Amino acid sequence: MEKITFAADGRPIVPDHPLIPYIEGDGVGPDIWAATRPVLDAAVARAYGGARGIEWFEILAGEKAYQKTGQWLPEATLEAIRDYGVALKGPLATPVGGGIRSLNVTLRQVFDLYACIRPIRFIPGVPSPMKAPEKVNMVVFRENTEDVYAGIEWAAGSPEAIKLAEFLQKELGASVKSESGFGIKIATEQGSKRLVRRAIRFALDHGRKNVTLVHKGNIMKYTEGAFRAWGYEAAREFGGQVITEAEAADRFGGRPPQGVVVIKDRIADAMFQQVLLRPDEFDVIATPNLNGDYLSDALAAQVGGLGLAPGANVGDRAAIFEATHGTAPKYAGLDKINPGSVILSGAMMLEYMGWIEAADRIRSALTQTIAAKNVTYDLARQIEGAREISCSAFGREIVSRIGS
Repeated sequence: MEKITFAADGRPIVPDHPLIPYIEGDGVGPDIWAATRPVLDAAVARAYGGARGIEWFEILAGEKAYQKTGQWLPEATLEAIRDYGVALKGPLATPVGGGIRSLNVTLRQVFDLYACIRPIRFIPGVPSPMKAPEKVNMVVFRENTEDVYAGIEWAAGSPEAIKLAEFLQKELGASVKSESGFGIKIATEQGSKRLVRRAIRFALDHGRKNVTLVHKGNIMKYTEGAFRAWGYEAAREFGGQVITEAEAADRFGGRPPQGVVVIKDRIADAMFQQVLLRPDEFDVIATPNLNGDYLSDALAAQVGGLGLAPGANVGDRAAIFEATHGTAPKYAGLDKINPGSVILSGAMMLEYMGWIEAADRIRSALTQTIAAKNVTYDLARQIEGAREISCSAFGREIVSRIGS
């Protein structure tokens, strides 16, 4: 067994039998991991006839880590991810309004996983509130380390908040109430450009037609507005491979040739409307952190919800693939929850590793299973004539449909 390493451009170099750590996660995490692992192993085995395989080993984070080590995120876990480069994880609990800081945010910042990548695509047979959900086929690239998620904040009434309020009032002439709480919104040229570059490279590599910068630059001019400006600057680095929306209209009548990506931008609140009304006009979205959080979940709701929404957090020297939903503690241990999010995140991981054949088998088998109406409770209650099955049984149904 060997480790995954990385080339100078950040692309993974994957041996045939890599060691990959996993985090079960909190709440329903153990249930969905138990259903996911056999699916991934079967897809790899049948795609490559034993020539490739994954050696899994568990690392700890969240409640299980705290129970065993007294730490929510042990240094041994960080060292394993740092050493092996790629990991797969279930959901981790984060208290609201106090307690420990988000472990998910911590992992992203420790390993500089600056791109949260969320593909959102309709799976036939999945219930949707939309009239034409099949038009939804987007990939969201959400900046992962900056914005208000940078974690620079102070509680109202704290010495730090009072001091900052005084500084803003006296030194900068800002109209700020002394009893305010503060969160600092961060945007940098480096962080914005590398996110947009990755989104554009994805579009070029996968034959996507456009990349849309989603921002609130009309109000937050020096953060979100700067993201927009830096995004267009990054696009110009690609030369004739990337053109603006205006150039596409002027030079090609709005129909640029195959292989040319159009870069455009939309105001965040208007974009929420447009992805509902005209989703087929958008292929790849690049956006700051908070916009991406809202937008990716809203898009997932159009095509079946978070139970079938995969996600990845990717940097230049590490990548963590994860369930995008929460821990759902009331369902923990009931073998009931939909494991689709982690299964599809595992397929994303295989694709990231270059094991496309195995990833395609998983997506195809999951689609077939849903078409056969053998589904977990969340889908069964919405699909007429469906047979409700357990989390583990759903995994077995997918395994049974993975082609050789």
